[in-house]
Amino acid sequence: MRLGRVASPDGVAFVSIEGDGSDSVAKEIAEHPFGTPTFTGRSWPLADVRLLAPILASKVVCIGKNYAAHAAEMGGPAPADPVIFLKPNTAIVGPNAPIILPPSSSQVDYEGELAIVIGRPCKDVPAARALDVVLGYTAANDVTARDQQRHDGQWTRGKGYDTFCPLGPWIETSLDPSDLEIVTELDGEVRQRSRTSLLLHDIPKLIEWITTVMTLLPGDVILTGTPEGVGPMREGQQVSVTVEGIGTLTNPVAAKR
Repeated sequence: MRLGRVASPDGVAFVSIEGDGSDSVAKEIAEHPFGTPTFTGRSWPLADVRLLAPILASKVVCIGKNYAAHAAEMGGPAPADPVIFLKPNTAIVGPNAPIILPPSSSQVDYEGELAIVIGRPCKDVPAARALDVVLGYTAANDVTARDQQRHDGQWTRGKGYDTFCPLGPWIETSLDPSDLEIVTELDGEVRQRSRTSLLLHDIPKLIEWITTVMTLLPGDVILTGTPEGVGPMREGQQVSVTVEGIGTLTNPVAAKR
């Protein structure tokens, strides 16, 4: 099932997206998408609604340096254990929403990633049961003010600006995440291409590691790490992250006015 969140003529709603291309339809879900969704009976052609971020998380938990080649390009060894950090939920935006470049940064980078969406409250989840707590998967861009990340010696400011966590276009619930291609394009030029099979710490390990630290709630998002090839974006450009089996998340890049 493809779960999304849309602005329709009748307001904002969670939906199930059915069909492909111009024939796609958004069927309104009553209340929330967790568990077994129930439907209101209302639907709209997908072309008549605006896709929003597919989920509003209470927190976004991110994994740093989870591809060996990316760790190398950042000038350090691959970490033996997952490195976790947080983005605020106010950083989340949806497809086609602009990434706003803060005037205080001279280098804002794209980082295409696979994102996990949690489906139920969980703590201390063993890796063997980790996929049981997953609602589904979506594409993400862990936008980073790289100069500020280096200057500060920690990552909160450089990764925490509003609009620095695009998610979308929807959540795919029926997906094996173990070997998916991830491609990031800047103005149509491929800048990142890798596969989730190259993750240093796989998804069950990440969920186990994170939930030893904190409780995850329905809708929480885990960004699993970015491959090599990260680089800067500039005003007027467009960045797209495509995850095999999910779709493409595209956002324009704009300066703050």
